[in-house]
Amino acid sequence: MSPEAALPPLSTRTQSPVSATARREGEPVAVSITGLHKKFGDKVVLDEIDLEIRRGEFVVLLGPSGTGKTTLLRLLTGLEKPDSGEVLVPSRRTTVYQEPRLIPSKRVLGNVAVGQRRTGETKERATRALAEVNLAGKARQWPATLSGGEAQRVALARALVREPELLLLDEPFAALDALTRLQMQDLVGDLVARHRPAVLLVTHDVDEAVRLADRVLILDKGRFAVDTDIDLARPRDRTDPESLRYRAAFLAELGVGRTLPTTTT
Repeated sequence: MSPEAALPPLSTRTQSPVSATARREGEPVAVSITGLHKKFGDKVVLDEIDLEIRRGEFVVLLGPSGTGKTTLLRLLTGLEKPDSGEVLVPSRRTTVYQEPRLIPSKRVLGNVAVGQRRTGETKERATRALAEVNLAGKARQWPATLSGGEAQRVALARALVREPELLLLDEPFAALDALTRLQMQDLVGDLVARHRPAVLLVTHDVDEAVRLADRVLILDKGRFAVDTDIDLARPRDRTDPESLRYRAAFLAELGVGRTLPTTTT
């Protein structure tokens, strides 16, 4: 990537009074990464990166395969340890993966409550979570009877019932058909607005990033080549000129020819 294509750090850019950055001021920090370095053998995957994500902030991490997205996600889940640097995350965190990872021998409600204490309160919270993902009538169904989109909704409900402070999304819509993917994006956007966890979504889908993100990061050569807010009203229209401008700009960073828009006041 050319140096001139990348935006300067957010802290050096002029922000609108109603920008995403301004709206986040005063929110507690949910994720704090300082000087993170990680390599496998001789290959440096993450090179002294710093990152903060605040409560209620929806951050999307874009980049080609092999740029360190999955490694960063695994560091946040605790499945990997940094070689150096500091990673601070809340204890209440959960991950939704590309596969729903439901237990075939448990009914839908049991899958939502799995890992929780078996109490009346847990059952009530699991029932409410199913209602939030529009599956209230599926509580007694078996996973094998669900469509792909329904199974991912159960996975989302399972995440919600834990009331996470940090929600990690590892390409959760990649295996869904186009229409279901759009429906799931809308659902996730609504749920995040309601529950306000910090969110990190890993995806290859630029349209998904523009549709959902408050802030987009692009990794390249172990560092953040792009860290920019998307200050667009919600719900977002993918045909809106500003959405298309961001789309073209992010695609340029990923290999097709335009530079990112500058922030206006």
